[in-house]
Amino acid sequence: MKPLIFKTVMMIAIIGMMGCQDKKEDYSPKKEPSKKGLTEAQWIDKGEYLVKAIGCDHCHTPKKMTENGPVSDLDRWLMGHPADAKLPPIDKSQITPGGWILFHSDLTAAVGPWGVSFGANLTPDDTGIGKWSFAQFKKAMTEGKYKGMEGTRPIMPPMPWQSFAELKEDDLKAIYKYLMSIDPIENVVPAYIPPDQIQ
Repeated sequence: MKPLIFKTVMMIAIIGMMGCQDKKEDYSPKKEPSKKGLTEAQWIDKGEYLVKAIGCDHCHTPKKMTENGPVSDLDRWLMGHPADAKLPPIDKSQITPGGWILFHSDLTAAVGPWGVSFGANLTPDDTGIGKWSFAQFKKAMTEGKYKGMEGTRPIMPPMPWQSFAELKEDDLKAIYKYLMSIDPIENVVPAYIPPDQIQ
């Protein structure tokens, strides 16, 4: 083979191989970026994303009634059931085991065989979670302990803490950082009502 033809063939082969490499898919496993490198703003952004994706506002934010049903009142974001809200009369015959679970019209209060529970204030006000440590928050979210403290009553339905127990610690940290960054709202949520005290 003449040197010029050989060089031409080799160049075509090399260019062809380079083209194949460009199109080749990378199926190697990717490592998740280290969370340790996140800035405070990135932690908070991640927490906001999780809070909104999980739908914490459904039970922890009062609603405005619209033609499409209740929507979260952003001026009262995550403040829990309003301290001054009055519950409508409760027909106890409807909330026996196997009966109905009822929600207040703004979804921040629920009644069932466990009693009446109220969406907690998740803002960083002292009437919310403002004095909570991350350890308390984690215990509440993963063990269902009221105020995240040992020796307290369980957190009542419909709070799905059993599902939140599956969250990774980094996710819990991000949610906590976000909640501690939002506007504090003073609102003392009513106390849980056991079933034998329902009026």
